[in-house]
Amino acid sequence: MEGAAGTARPAATADPTGTEGPAAPAPAHGGTRTGWRRWTMDTRPLRRPAYRRLWSSTVVTAVGSQLTAVAVPKQIYDITGSSAWVGYASFAGLLPLVVFALWGGAVADSVDRRKLLLVTNTGIAVTSLLFWVQAVTGLGSVAVLMVLLAVQQAFFGLNSPARQASIARLVPEEELAAANALGSTVMQTGLVAGPLLAGALIPVVGLAELYLIDAVALCATVWAVHRLPALPPLTAAATAAGRAGLRGIAEGFRHISLHQVLLLSFLADIIAMVLGMPRALFPQLASQTYAPYGEGLALGLLFAAVPVGAVLGGLMSGTFSRVRRHGLMVIVAVIAWGVAVTGFGLSANLWVAVAFLAAAGVADMVSMVFRGAILLSAVTDELRGRMQGVFTVVVAGGPRLADVLHGTAGSALGARTAVVGGGLLVVVSMLVLAVTMPALRRYSVTA
Repeated sequence: MEGAAGTARPAATADPTGTEGPAAPAPAHGGTRTGWRRWTMDTRPLRRPAYRRLWSSTVVTAVGSQLTAVAVPKQIYDITGSSAWVGYASFAGLLPLVVFALWGGAVADSVDRRKLLLVTNTGIAVTSLLFWVQAVTGLGSVAVLMVLLAVQQAFFGLNSPARQASIARLVPEEELAAANALGSTVMQTGLVAGPLLAGALIPVVGLAELYLIDAVALCATVWAVHRLPALPPLTAAATAAGRAGLRGIAEGFRHISLHQVLLLSFLADIIAMVLGMPRALFPQLASQTYAPYGEGLALGLLFAAVPVGAVLGGLMSGTFSRVRRHGLMVIVAVIAWGVAVTGFGLSANLWVAVAFLAAAGVADMVSMVFRGAILLSAVTDELRGRMQGVFTVVVAGGPRLADVLHGTAGSALGARTAVVGGGLLVVVSMLVLAVTMPALRRYSVTA
C-alpha cells in the first residue's frame, strides 16, 4: 500500500471520568449486529459518556447555526439582488477560515482541547448576537455582513480542529467510522431542520430573529462542552514553546506530504465541493426557476435537501463499520455526488430537483464518513489537531470557493447551466483521479 496510511495505530480513549488510558474495550453487547440491525446506525460510541457529551453539544445548535447560514445569503441577496454578491460574501470568510483553521489545528495539539472549545464556542455565540444587532437596526450593509462573517469563520476555524481531533481520544479505532457517522448525521439533521425552519420563520418573524435564535442555541453548546472531561496533550512535548506557531503548522504539512492517501482524500473532497457545490445559486433558483412553488418554500427545500439525504444515509450506516476499502468508497461517493448534482441542474420541477439533491446528500455522507476515518486512523494524537486543521480548510473552504465560481457563472450563464457544468466536471475529474492515482482506490484498513 502506498504511503504510511496503511499502518494505523490504535487510538487512545478517555474513560468516563476523563482520565487518559489505554483504549477502552467496546461493550460486549455491541460487538455483533445481526438481521436488520446490521444496516442501521451503529450507536456503540454513544455508550461512552465522554463522546456522548461531545456529540450532544451539537444536537440543539446544529439547527440554530443553519438559521444563520440561511439568513446571511438571503439578506445579502435582498440587499443586492445578485447571486455573485452571495458568492463574494461567502468568499470573504475563506481567508480567516484558512488562517485560523491551520493555526487552530496547531493550538489544539498543544493545549487542553476542552478549554479551546469553550473559548471558541463563546466567540461564535457573540458573533451571532452581533448579526442580530445589525439586522434589527436595519443597517443594510453588505460590508458589515462580510466582516461579521469573516470573524465568525475565524472562530469556526479555531473550533473545528479541536472538536474533530478529540473524537479519537474518546472512542477506540474500530468505532471511528461509527462515531463519524453519528456526528455527521446529527449535523446533517440540523442542516435539514434549520433551513426548513428558516423558510417558515422568515415570513413570520423576519431575518433578525433567526440570528438571535442561533445565539441563544449556542449557549447550550457552551454548557455541554463545559461538562466534557479535560483533554490535555498526551505528551509533555506537545506543549513545548512554539508548537502552536509556524513551525508546528509546517510539521503538519510535512506529514501530509509524506502520506499520499491523505493528499488524495483531500483532493477528492476539493473536486466534489469546489466544482459541484451549487448552494450560492439557491436564492436565484428559488426566486426564478422555482418561483411558482413559493420562494420561501423553494429556498428552504433547496437548502434542506442535501442534508435530508445525508441523514438518511447516516441512519442506514450500519455497514460502515464493516467496510475495509475506505478509499474506494470515497471515490464511488464523489462520482455519485457529481451525477446527482448534474440531475439537479437538469430538473425544472422543484420536487425532482429536491430528490436529486437528497441523493447527493447520501453520497456526501458516505464520503464524509470514510474521509474522516482515513484521517483519524492514519495519524497519532499529537498530530491530529493539525491534520484536522487542514481537513477543516478543505471541507469548509471548498464550498466557499464554489460559491464564488457558481455565483459568478450563474450570473453570467444562468443558474441551471452552471449547476450542470459543475456536476459533469466532478464526474470527469474524479474518474481521471481514480485511474491515474491508484493509491486511494487501493487503500483499505485491517480487520
